[in-house]
Amino acid sequence: MSTLLGRRVLLRPLTRQDFAAWQQVRRRNRERLTRWEPQAVAGRPDNAEDQRAFADRCNARRRERQHGTGYGFGVFVNKSFRGEMNLSAIQRGPFQSCYVGYWIDEAVAGNGYTPEALVVVARFAFEELALHRLQVAIVPRNTSSLRVVEKLGLRYEGLAERYLEINGVWEDHHRFAMTAEEWRMRSEELTARWVAPRQVAAHPASSRRG
Repeated sequence: MSTLLGRRVLLRPLTRQDFAAWQQVRRRNRERLTRWEPQAVAGRPDNAEDQRAFADRCNARRRERQHGTGYGFGVFVNKSFRGEMNLSAIQRGPFQSCYVGYWIDEAVAGNGYTPEALVVVARFAFEELALHRLQVAIVPRNTSSLRVVEKLGLRYEGLAERYLEINGVWEDHHRFAMTAEEWRMRSEELTARWVAPRQVAAHPASSRRG
């Protein structure tokens, strides 16, 4: 089971044992998150309310990892579940690409956990999976998600009209991307800023003996 470490966040695949924590966070963020997600399929159990449905979701993500088509991670802060960061639709052959989707608990939003987790998963995608391209698609009015890619300086590729069904509506999406070449140029900067432990300079007085 892949575990990825950042400066303050830990990313690992969710298991059925995470249901209670996942349920609590999803319930608290339900109204905010469903605005940015595909409409629930009628008659299908709600993952946040049905433990078996959640277990099935975890099993589906496990099969994706086994086949190399997707890697889903829970985002943990101080050992508490706080959101998700997912690599999906991985294509090999001449594409070598993936999409990234993410969300964070509103209770801890604005602390830089999501951009940190995105840098961690980008390093995984480029350096361990050897992918060539990472893409993020965001509804234009989702300002919180847009701030994440803006903080990392992901390259903007334009507006895709009626790109994806979101909450029952075909929504336009801004598209952002990073390639392996860009990662090699920027990895040191991004890692130093978001992932590597901060170096604390010793106070001059600390070396004095009294």
